[in-house]
Amino acid sequence: MLITFEGPEGSGKTTQAHLLAEYLQRQGEQVVLTREPGGTPIGDLVRDILHDPLHKDMQAWTEVMLYSASRAQLVAQVIRPALAAGKQVICDRYYDSTLAYQGYGRGLDLAALVSITQLATGGLAPDLTLCLDIAAERGLQRRLLGGGEWNRMDQEALAFHRRVRAGYLELAGLEPARWIVVDADRSAGEVQEMVRRLVAGRMQG
Repeated sequence: MLITFEGPEGSGKTTQAHLLAEYLQRQGEQVVLTREPGGTPIGDLVRDILHDPLHKDMQAWTEVMLYSASRAQLVAQVIRPALAAGKQVICDRYYDSTLAYQGYGRGLDLAALVSITQLATGGLAPDLTLCLDIAAERGLQRRLLGGGEWNRMDQEALAFHRRVRAGYLELAGLEPARWIVVDADRSAGEVQEMVRRLVAGRMQG
């Protein structure tokens, strides 16, 4: 399976992805944990460009192309080979982030973004997408208090982050068979317990 984690900033995607990977490995599964942007040497270089707060003059379509370039490399170099080898793949963000952030957040044409995404991924869609949902204000507060990387996307206005969250919820509503929305405004342990149940149910199904 290809399992992706999506959601607004500060929703706990990275934490939950790591916890799930460790859990599935203890269950005897072969697991590949990766992330976007990045996940490959080339992708990590692109990530540095995208996240650098100094790059305030980056154009919206430049942003899209860079995310898509990193994604194309990740799919070809990591995700497809792992799936072909029968491994479970967990990805911290995938193409839905582009639709939410650049589509709903920045107002770019969704149809064009879908076409670019199809090219970058070769049409590879997740089997399950877990949307960790949290209010934009709460998520950004978590990011600030967490003391981690504060990147170029984090510093966008609150209205932007609210549009991103609304976009995620709309995307989830459009594909209910793939998406599951999880209330992320709880402890990491509580969220992980829910995630494990959902993933186990999907894998058994």
